[in-house]
Amino acid sequence: MMVFKNRSTEAELMDDLSLDSAILDKVLRDVSRANRLLGGDRITRKAVFSILRSEQDRDYSITDVGCGDGAMLRQLAVICRNMKYRVKFIGLDINEMAIRLAQENSRDFPEITYHTADVMKDPNHGFSSDIVLCTLTLHHIPSGQIPQFIKSLAAMARKAVVVNDLQRSPLAYCLFKFFSAIFIKTKIARHDGLVSIKRGFKRSELMAFSRQVPAFIPEIKWKWAFRYLLILAPADRI
Repeated sequence: MMVFKNRSTEAELMDDLSLDSAILDKVLRDVSRANRLLGGDRITRKAVFSILRSEQDRDYSITDVGCGDGAMLRQLAVICRNMKYRVKFIGLDINEMAIRLAQENSRDFPEITYHTADVMKDPNHGFSSDIVLCTLTLHHIPSGQIPQFIKSLAAMARKAVVVNDLQRSPLAYCLFKFFSAIFIKTKIARHDGLVSIKRGFKRSELMAFSRQVPAFIPEIKWKWAFRYLLILAPADRI
């Protein structure tokens, strides 16, 4: 299908920074539900703990760029507590309302802090960590800005950048239509889910973007359901 040959430039409704907080909260809950039911969260969790298990330290820092309402960080925090890892979590998002929701939802997680930040526009933001996460955020970035965005993520990471995002696929698009009709409650999340798939990636595109960060070695794996896991590790650590 020609519509999937290139990345769509269609905007997602949830990217409107003036969106009402109550509506945004419902949309982000829908997104979290979809990630949980379709296994997207598990992809990031497994990647993170694969990296942690390969290290001998027990103290780490993890930053989530595009953290939304903080659902991923809370999942990781619970597991790290159970596994006796001492981890400082940082959530960054350009949407101030999303950060407020994340803070409200994370009152029982003192190890997580949240900040409104744009890592591309403010190169002196001062945030760095062992692992930098980017889950379902990369597809929001226009193709022309992605190399700089990935460079910004890499500049923050001491051990690895973990990107989890969508495969652009007509089959994924059709299946999500059925899935969203049953499991997604808000019209915005149903609309944006389909737009997200059209804004997703082919493996070759992710590799081409990654190669513009020569100091980091990329590894790309396809994961169910229609996801790509991209891990960038510093070349001097390979």
